[in-house]
Amino acid sequence: MTSPRRLPDHRTVYRIGDPGGTYPVYSPEGARLASGRWHSAGAAVIYAAEHFSTAMLEQLAHWNGVLPPNQHYIEIVLPAGLSYEVVTPDSLPDWRQPNGNPARQFGMGWYRDKRSAVLIVPSVAAPLETNVVINATHPEFARIRGDGLEKPVAWDDRLFR
Repeated sequence: MTSPRRLPDHRTVYRIGDPGGTYPVYSPEGARLASGRWHSAGAAVIYAAEHFSTAMLEQLAHWNGVLPPNQHYIEIVLPAGLSYEVVTPDSLPDWRQPNGNPARQFGMGWYRDKRSAVLIVPSVAAPLETNVVINATHPEFARIRGDGLEKPVAWDDRLFR
């Protein structure tokens, strides 16, 4: 973990979801209902991935080898100057525990304290890649923009053979 810093340049991250689902793709509402690796149920966070391919892997990890129906992606722009904090495997060695408790406790402290708008974390699905957790209650949240263009994900059938 490092102290909150400021993004030197804008960064685009990716989120995949079902635009026909209960909540919009760019919404913290689903996270409020269920705990995730870096938050407990009730927290208003949005998960995204640094790379589109990592966003795909994160989705596939939840679909048990079945082609996800009606999946679309959005691009989220994190503007230059936005506050962020980084978690690395070295700074939080137990982050990958199957029960997720160390990561969840850390993430909830970050969320409650509103230490930064974005938490950059390692991906469980692709540990050399990173995801971002966006705190929708942070004062800087209004500066973060989902592009509003939900584009279909073109899944390669070879991923499911």
